[in-house]
Amino acid sequence: MAERKTKKTKVAKPKKEKTREVSWVLTVIMSAVFGQLGVDRFIMGHIGWGILKLVTLGGLGIWWLIDLVLIATKHEFKGVKWVE
Repeated sequence: MAERKTKKTKVAKPKKEKTREVSWVLTVIMSAVFGQLGVDRFIMGHIGWGILKLVTLGGLGIWWLIDLVLIATKHEFKGVKWVE
């Protein structure tokens, strides 16, 4: 009788989301002062969003205001853990 080889299937492990600890006070201040330049998004590690915000001048001020409110209320951004 011929032996049958069984293929081992790899089970995909869920990726661990990298969480970065970010100072909430620093981010609120930088968002209020330099939010239209995307500095707050760069601090949070969202480089792509920071560049987009920089190019559009904070979405002509609208995106800047929304981000300021979200950061001030400690919104749970993906990959960000707020620290005091």
